[in-house]
Amino acid sequence: MISPEERLPVEGSRPWAVARRVLTAILLLGLLLCSSVLLFYIFRNCGPRPCETSVCLDLRDHYLASGNTSVAPCTDFFSFACGRAKGTNNSFQELAKRNKNRLRRILEAQNSRHPGSGEEKAFQFYNSCMDTRAIEAAGAGPLRQVIEELGGWRISGNWTSLNFNRTLRLLMSQYGHFPFFRAYLGPHPAFPHTPVIQIDQPEFDVPLKQDQEQKIYAQIYREYLTYLSRLGTLLGGDPNKVQQHASLSISITSQLFQFLRPLEQRRAQGKLFQMVTIDQLKEMAPAVDWLSCLQATFTPMSLSPSQLLMVHDLEYLKNMSQLVEDLLLKDRDFLQSHMILGLVGTLSPALDSRFQEARRKLSQKLRELTEQSAMPARPRWMKCVEETGTFFQPTLAALFVHEAFGPSTRSAAMELFTVIQDTLITRLRKLPWMNKETQNMAQDKVAQLRVEMGASEWTLKPELAQQEYSDIQLGPSFLQSVLSCVRSLRARIVQSFLRPFPPHRWQVSPWEVSAYYSTSDHVVVFPAGLLQPPFFHPGYPRAVNFGAAGSIMAHELLHIFYQLLLPGGCLGCDTHALQEALLCLERHYAAFPLPRGSSFNDSLTLLENAADAGGLAIALQAYNKRLLWHHGETVLPSLDLTPPQIFFRSYAQVMCREPSPQDSHDTHSPPQLRVHGPLSSTPAFARHFRCPPGALLNPSSRCQLW
Repeated sequence: MISPEERLPVEGSRPWAVARRVLTAILLLGLLLCSSVLLFYIFRNCGPRPCETSVCLDLRDHYLASGNTSVAPCTDFFSFACGRAKGTNNSFQELAKRNKNRLRRILEAQNSRHPGSGEEKAFQFYNSCMDTRAIEAAGAGPLRQVIEELGGWRISGNWTSLNFNRTLRLLMSQYGHFPFFRAYLGPHPAFPHTPVIQIDQPEFDVPLKQDQEQKIYAQIYREYLTYLSRLGTLLGGDPNKVQQHASLSISITSQLFQFLRPLEQRRAQGKLFQMVTIDQLKEMAPAVDWLSCLQATFTPMSLSPSQLLMVHDLEYLKNMSQLVEDLLLKDRDFLQSHMILGLVGTLSPALDSRFQEARRKLSQKLRELTEQSAMPARPRWMKCVEETGTFFQPTLAALFVHEAFGPSTRSAAMELFTVIQDTLITRLRKLPWMNKETQNMAQDKVAQLRVEMGASEWTLKPELAQQEYSDIQLGPSFLQSVLSCVRSLRARIVQSFLRPFPPHRWQVSPWEVSAYYSTSDHVVVFPAGLLQPPFFHPGYPRAVNFGAAGSIMAHELLHIFYQLLLPGGCLGCDTHALQEALLCLERHYAAFPLPRGSSFNDSLTLLENAADAGGLAIALQAYNKRLLWHHGETVLPSLDLTPPQIFFRSYAQVMCREPSPQDSHDTHSPPQLRVHGPLSSTPAFARHFRCPPGALLNPSSRCQLW
């Protein structure tokens, strides 16, 4: 009898080999089945899921409303993303309008918990601005009172002999009006943290240009004469006398304009930044009592005759002074009228509808003469929101940030910025046109960068805001409220420059839609108003935030290296390789077709084009890096777009706007180029949208600078 052990296959025998193969096949089949189940589970639970929150559905609807999916994305991705809602589809303007609407709701809710605070004064100012019935009832009365304080004028018959410097001193210090030159406190060009009083060319109330045709020049002055005559008549002047004084005022403006020297000429001659003392300026332009006028304007600064000033057009000031001296000898009353008419034009937005209508007609005519499109009418609330924001910025900043940029939003934005910053540092190590030393220097510069997100910390301190507004006296008329706010704002600006260690002074308001990099302070600023839907939201798919806000952040970071791209700006670079990369980029953009009527100046746009293309590449790499460590990406429902496709769509959505005649003078390319240039330089775009070789956005050769 054979035992059971004897019946088993012996190792190495043929039956054993067959059994081993069968067992191996069963094991492999089991592993394959388990892997399939596991992959199905991962795909089902960790793959892209539709984001169906309200913010995602709103964004989905926004994309559906603005895009034209019938257009082939590989041929015209700009139209694919922005092809609908022509004329209104300006992403930045639409977001800016939404931010102002939010400020309007805040101001009209008036939930101030602090009587007498900056909040309460801001609400009172806004209410006064919106109270058109009271403004209409006051009429020209408040302005006539201002004119009397300035000594009156011949137009109304109530005029005393002119004390020119007294009137000029009052105009500058009490009304913020500079009829013959601009005077302001600003950073010294060579020493950014050293404030210096700067004297510059005046800002004329009419859009004059050095190369303007004589015919257009004459038409502009004719319209301006009509406007000034209307102002004088509204103030009770005799029409004939008003016409005479307005005509001479225009003559004075024309002569002053002829004295101006072009910026390029002054720069070429080394006369754009000339340092002189007050005493020296007094000798060269003696008509103005510089010490008393500047002391009154820049209180609490203590000025002396040896005080250094920075003058931007000294020859203009000499000629201006001679003209004033001539007028003081023979036309003193006309000189007074010229100064007051300029002030009336400045203050007209705070007056009744007759003055505002005169201003609107002038603006409309001037835009027609200079071939600019008509300005759409703005609702009263928008004007009042903007003025309240100008005078009460710290207060409105705190209210806006509290509602629109809470801690979780700020944390998400900082997290996004950190990933973008780290990615740029990584890419700098691989730039072929930088040597190792320059790469290290560039990496250190990015690592040491300071970022201010949402609003500056200083503006969010309520105790400072309360202290700042203590000098504002509101009423009894809206004009008087405006003038009190003008004086307070000027004093705050002076005080901010006099602080021993002043914080970075933001160039934009926290609710504005504009980021920037400050070279002097080495700080990059992203206002809360920019980091809003549809550009950013913590609840959006990562593809949206990286494609939209991430690209903007990367773009601004590349401005750190603006100087490196200028001729001779990078001593540690392979100059030939750098210039070849820039030339490639220039040719690449020049090859794209543009819509009719659209143009650009490639000598102006090259550096911004480089920042656009580099910003997109950095944001894409950062996004891909993020996905490696954080799973669970979501998509927008009903768009039929993968996460990478949503990334590119979000980038393009930021650029949505209509082309403008001003594009030819802009440092940015027209919107189509800002989309097609960077996308066509990105191989991943062609791969994810399956663009055939040779398609417009899948060229055979590409450029890479960053």
